[in-house]
Amino acid sequence: MAGLIGKLEAEIEVKSKADKFWSAIREFATIFSKASPSDYKSIQIIQGDGKVPGSIYKTTLGQGYELVKTVTERIEGVDEENRTITYSVIDGEVLKYLKSYKGFISVTPKEDDNGSIVKWCCEYEKASQDVPEPIFIKEFATKIFPKVDDYLLSA
Repeated sequence: MAGLIGKLEAEIEVKSKADKFWSAIREFATIFSKASPSDYKSIQIIQGDGKVPGSIYKTTLGQGYELVKTVTERIEGVDEENRTITYSVIDGEVLKYLKSYKGFISVTPKEDDNGSIVKWCCEYEKASQDVPEPIFIKEFATKIFPKVDDYLLSA
């Protein structure tokens, strides 16, 4: 079992105020595909309203993503006051590589209230010892959040 369980983390500084960026996280299905249409071919809410725990999204990634083309995620928890969301992957190609995946996103204002910090984290269990650490997921997250920020600042 050792070496199969892991955790990846990233902090991304954005220019948008925390409440504005948090609103974008909560409106994932509409905002992210507009902010980065080359990365997101479609985002469909298939259960719930897309905001409450139990809501399920199916995301189809754009061209250039060969390992993972679709991912289905369920919102596990939301803390509006602390601007934190927890989600898990329940279907899609990523589960060929990972037995489990749980993600966390939080948005906090910077101390000078000039922008915010987006903290992203995932905890996972690899399907086997042969599966490399899923760095591509972290790289995707750190690429997407600045694109969302640019979209929000230009809107």
